[in-house]
Formats: sequence, C-alpha cells, structure tokens
Amino acid sequence: MGAANVALSAAELQLLERFAAPPEAHRTIIELLLSSHGSRGLTDWLRDALGLIGGALAAPFVAVVYPRQGSWSTFVEYGVPQRLPDVLLRETLDADRALSSDDWVAAPLSPRDAAGELLVVRCNRSRIDRSAGADAGWFTTMVGALAASLKVGLDSLRRRSQHERRIDRLQTILSLANQWCEAQQMRPLLEQMAEAATRLLNAERASIFLWDRPNRVLVGRPAMGTPGGELRIDDNSGVVGQVVRTGRPRRVGGGEGEQEIDRKVDAQTGYQTHSVLCVPLRSSRGEIMGAFEALNKIDPSKSPNNASAGQNGSGFDEGDEQALTELASYAAAALSSTQQMEDLLIAHRQHVERVVEDSRLIGESPAIHALRGAVRRVAATDLAVLILGENGTGKEVASQSIHYLSARRDKPFIAVNCAALTETLLESELFGHEKGAFTDAHESRAGKFELANGGTLFLDEIGDLSRGGQAKLLRVLEEKLVVRVGGSKPIHTDARVIAATNQDLSEMVRTKRFREDLYFRLNVVTLELSPLRQRGDDVLLLAEHFLHEFCKRARRKAPKLTAGAKKRLVQHDWPGNVRELRNLMERIAFLSTEDKIEAEDLSFILSPLRDPHRTVPLEGPLADATAQFQTEHIQRAIDRARGNMTDAAAHLGLHRSNLYRKMRQLGMEVSE
Repeated sequence: MGAANVALSAAELQLLERFAAPPEAHRTIIELLLSSHGSRGLTDWLRDALGLIGGALAAPFVAVVYPRQGSWSTFVEYGVPQRLPDVLLRETLDADRALSSDDWVAAPLSPRDAAGELLVVRCNRSRIDRSAGADAGWFTTMVGALAASLKVGLDSLRRRSQHERRIDRLQTILSLANQWCEAQQMRPLLEQMAEAATRLLNAERASIFLWDRPNRVLVGRPAMGTPGGELRIDDNSGVVGQVVRTGRPRRVGGGEGEQEIDRKVDAQTGYQTHSVLCVPLRSSRGEIMGAFEALNKIDPSKSPNNASAGQNGSGFDEGDEQALTELASYAAAALSSTQQMEDLLIAHRQHVERVVEDSRLIGESPAIHALRGAVRRVAATDLAVLILGENGTGKEVASQSIHYLSARRDKPFIAVNCAALTETLLESELFGHEKGAFTDAHESRAGKFELANGGTLFLDEIGDLSRGGQAKLLRVLEEKLVVRVGGSKPIHTDARVIAATNQDLSEMVRTKRFREDLYFRLNVVTLELSPLRQRGDDVLLLAEHFLHEFCKRARRKAPKLTAGAKKRLVQHDWPGNVRELRNLMERIAFLSTEDKIEAEDLSFILSPLRDPHRTVPLEGPLADATAQFQTEHIQRAIDRARGNMTDAAAHLGLHRSNLYRKMRQLGMEVSE
C-alpha cells in the first residue's frame, strides 16, 4: 500500500484523508485514483471503476445516473439492472449528501445545480460481515467515500478529455481554415463551413447568416427546404436576431428558452428545431457581420463527456460554444477574404466588359466587316498575329479585341512600345532582371513576358526593334522560355504574341533591316487595317461614338452634328486616322458649349497647313503637278465612296461618264 501511495499526487493523498472513509475503503479508493491516471477513455474507466466499487461492497448493482426531463438516465451501470429508487435519488439530490433507504444508498457526484450526477448502489446485506461492525451507517459512509473518490477520477478524466477534445477541435479548425483561405466563391465556402460545423459539433444542421444592414435582413446559407438554399429573415427575429443585435452567443433548447426559437422558420423549412447554438461572426475590426448557427445536437445524453448537458437539456454545452466561437472567428476571416476576392472578380469582369466595349471595331464598311470576321476566327486560336496599318488606325484596339474575344480574356493584356526600348533596356523590360544584375537593379522584377503569362503580349512598333533585340525575341518565341537578366533559371511563359507596325516589314526583310526568320515567326496571320480616309461613312459612326463617350465623362448632353459638319468630317483626309478623330471629338466634348456642331466649328482643327497624304511635288512643270493632284483627288473620292463610281462622280461634281473619261486622260485604271 505504501508503494501505491507513492504514485498518488499530494493533492490526492490529502483527499484520501478528507474522505474520512473506513479503512476497508482505502484500497478501493487508491485503485480508483490510480486507474484514472491511465490513457483509457472515460466510459471504459467508469465501467471498471463501478466494477471495483461493486466488488468492494459485494453489491449486485452499481450505477452512475443523472436527472433528465423528470426521470433518471443512466450513464454506466454494473451488475444486474434494477428499478431505480426515484424518491431516494431526489432526496439525495436535494440534500447534496449520501443517503440510504432500505437496501439502497445514493451519493452525489456533482452539485445539483450542475449535472446532478449520483452514484447509486444496491446493498446485499446477507454478505455484509457484521463482525466487522458493518451496518447501514457504515455502508452509507463507505458509499459516500467511494463516491468522493469516483468524483475525483471523473473530474480528472473529464478535464483531460476536454483538453484532448479542444486540441482535436483546434487542429480540425486550423485544417479547415487553411482550406477556406483558398476559396474564391462565397456559396461553396458557406456550404463547406456549415458541413464542418455539423461534423465538429455533432449537430444535425448548421447555417451562416450574413447581415444585410441597409435592408435589416439576415441572409442564411445553406438553408435546406428553401428556394435556392437561401433563407431571409428579419434581423430581430429569433435566436439569430438576438445574437446579431447583442453580439453575445446563445444556447437554447430542452425546455429553456424554446419560446425564442422562430417557429415560422421551421414552418417554412419543414424542419423541427429542438436546440440551438448561435455565436456572432465578427470582422477583423470587431464589427458584427452575421451569425453562425448550429441546430439539434445529436444524442448528447449518450456521451458521458457531455454530462453537463444533461441538466439544461439544450444539447450543446460550453465546449461546443467555445468550439463554434473559434470556428466562427476563422470563418469570418475567410468570408471577408472570399468576399473581397468575389468583389475583385466582379470588378475584373466589369473591367473586362468595359474594355471589350472600348475595343469594339466600330464601322460598317466592307473593310471593317472583313476585319471583324478575321478577328473572331483568329481569337479562337493561339496563332501569332501581325497587324499592319498606318499610325492611328487602331492596331492596339484590334489586338485587344482579339484578346478579349479569346479564352485568355481573364488573363493580362500587356502592351509594349518597342520603339521606346533601347538596346540596353530591351532585355530587362521584356525578360525581367534579378536584384543586383546592374547598377539600378535594387530589386528583382518580372519582365513583360512573365507578366503576360497566360494572356497576351502586344508588341507595338515591332519594326523599330533593334537587330539584337530581334534575335532575343525570336529565341523566346521559339522556346517559350525566358531568363531574367542576371539570372540563370529558365522561366516558362505562355504569352500569346501579337505584333504591330506601320512599316513595310517585307521591304525591311529585303533590305536586311529585319530578320527573315522572325518575320515568318510573327507573320502566321496578318491583319491589315485600312486608313480612315478609305472607310467612307465609318467616319460619322466613329465620330458619334467618341462624342457620346466623352460627353458622358464631361457630364453633358452630346451635341448634334449638323449636315455641314458631317460633310466636312467625311471630306477630311484624316492624316492621323482614328486617333485624330478621337482627339477631335474629345476637344469638342469638353470645350464646345453649343447644342449643335457646325462645319465652321471644325475648321480650325481640320485645316492643317499641309496634308501629309498629298504628295504633289513642289518642283517641276505645273502640268505634271496638276495631273498628280487630280489623280490623287479622284482616288480619294473613289475611296470615300467605297468604290461606288456614281457617288464618287457626284461628289466631284461630274457625270459618271465624264469621270471615266478624265481617269483615262490621267492614265488611271478604269473598270466599268
């Protein structure tokens, strides 16, 4: 016995003295206390402990019971089942000390205002050794002492069990939080959270209610039995409304507070609520953003670990409340992050839609119709595209149209002006650099190919790229790998390349100013943009479009273009193409004050000192200059009329037959 005492703690030895137990009970008490130090579960230990007590008292029946809804429930029992002495148990609970009646003795294991657990023993008086002085008082004292030691073991195991459960719950919560952080959509995230709460708390259902403050509504998801799995209730309704309003957790059920349960919701969902656990959801700033609710604990009375639940009957205990509160803190953070992600995705989609609108190819000319069809076909592929056209014809708009009509629309569109890249900056800009790669490289930086990974890289003015830059670009296009300046690690890039130039690349290849292999690598598909002067009435469509867009920004009503202004717009040669027209409409939108735009309102902008598209020589005979002027003037009229010779003749003030005669005189090609 001395060796056994060494294994007991000092506190337990003090308890042994405090038990005031008969010497016959000491050995059983020590065995009970020592056995509680093992690693077994609470149920297994309690079953063995009752066996020890039954053996020590020669009792045919020993049990641990607790009151529940006017009756008595059994946690664990030993021996032959017996009908419990109801009156004795109630008196023992009220007296809070060991009592006996006939062959029964009951002793409290916990305060009556807690779980109200009792140790109840059926005596076998025929086997009591009366020579040892055993009588009813002795037996009651023995049971009381054994109950006190049993309580010490129960408390110890329950604390350890709660500690282990808390560790398991925290590990589960941390694992869930890591998964939630990767979520990008709100609805699947809410479903994952509800499912996690039901598993963690052993509940039937769970829902997250988000607070729509402006409309004073709580929106719950998931909500089975409702259209779309969404439940909307007033923010002062039921237990959830109280939690949101007060910011304090609530546990109701089992006869206590059931009147606070919103039965209208039960009627709506077809579900019967018996118990509720609800905790607030708080943002990182402490603001209430909603509530986390669990419904109907599953069979709490069958678990000795949840003995404290037996008294209030709610099913959910303090440990559940603590677990759901911790889960709610991570849930709130994940919901905020996911909401921000959804907001960003929505904003991105809206941005994409705006850019798609801005990158529309506006016009009804045959050239634009053909271009739109080619863009749609090319967008469905990953082929390299070369866009040709004069400055200002909309080469970047066409490239954006290809990008935003393709499967890459949600990835970056990166534009690079090759004419602005010097030989020294080329590699750093396109391929990136590592920290310390050169004097000003204070930190590592990704190049344009990396930034455009998965998206589109638009290389404007490709004809101005140096010969060295052309060689490096060709290598990347062929290998799909870049190496940062100062680095050695190859980085894969899946950027689609669209190049553009206003130069004649084929002529540059012939004169050895552009690499032939790069030309063929870029020139898989060629799109050629017509100058604005060849697009006829597209000028008016574009003018109206730009004017309305800029007037929206200027917060004014768009002025009307008079017939004279429209005629002046169509007659202009547009040396700056669409860019010039756009700038003109921007100036009108912000600077004009009239409701109508007259032809004279355009003259100060549309009357350049010399038209760069007029190539009449300043030297030579007057007859030659006159003939060349007439040739160019007639050709522009035909271009504006989109090949309609009758309209072109009318614009020139000639009859159609006279126009043909004049063209033959000037040596122009005539096709009747």
